Amino acid sequence: MWIADQWKDYEILDCSKGEKLERWGDFLLIRPDPQVIWDTPRTHRGWKRPGGHYHRSEKGGGQWEFFDLPQQWSIRYRDLSFHLKPFSFKHTGLFPEQAVNWDWFGELIRRAGRPVKVLNLFAYTGGATVAAAGAGASVTHVDASKGMVSWAKENAKSSGLAEAPIRWIVDDCVKFVEREIRRGNRYDAVIMDPPSYGRGPKGEIWKIEDAIHPLVKLCAGLLSDRPLFFLINSYTTGLAPSVLSYMIALEVSLRHGGTVTADEIGLPVAGTGLVLPCGASGRWSL
Repeated sequence: MWIADQWKDYEILDCSKGEKLERWGDFLLIRPDPQVIWDTPRTHRGWKRPGGHYHRSEKGGGQWEFFDLPQQWSIRYRDLSFHLKPFSFKHTGLFPEQAVNWDWFGELIRRAGRPVKVLNLFAYTGGATVAAAGAGASVTHVDASKGMVSWAKENAKSSGLAEAPIRWIVDDCVKFVEREIRRGNRYDAVIMDPPSYGRGPKGEIWKIEDAIHPLVKLCAGLLSDRPLFFLINSYTTGLAPSVLSYMIALEVSLRHGGTVTADEIGLPVAGTGLVLPCGASGRWSL
């Protein structure tokens, strides 16, 4: 498992009974997590004094209960700064486990010794975008949500990257890739973090089991003659790490050689010393 264990402003303090107790900077949150199926004693005092608690409904969805939490605050990872705010379906605007991937491709970019163009699809609030830009890459950031792209711009600005070569695109990711292929644009690296299910800005339906392999195949056609890396993240339970590696091997390695690896990604739990699994990633690099 690849573990994001270099955080100072974030940690999972404990997890039990379907929930995790997290520290986001100065604030504690309790959020549900489907991986937490054990029932252990909740001895950490933070369980009784959180700043916010997301309660999942038996009918689906849920709602936040706030105690002592600002509308927005920030945390840092290395030289990067991220704005946080609790919003729909338990999220805060950041997936801390992805830091293990930021470190991986950031080092590849810094060591490349040449200009690197990165395409970040389903780019959300820009964690990977600012990590790649901070390492020296030029980045094309694509997401179907105008609000998420605006949020990502705020993260870039707070990270000192307001003038970095980042192209901000609000568009359906598949249609954007198809147009880039027709335009003859090429990228040295591709990052994608597709949702299990979603809709584009014009109502386009995305279902990962049906759409992910065709998209990987399309994106392989966008790679330059000297590609650097290819990264797929998945939070869909049915897509094992080996499935991600098979797709990348078929569409990228057969054309460019290189090495494919895939594994679960996770976050350490301070109270137990265990690691909480948080999805999977497939990586390719030369």
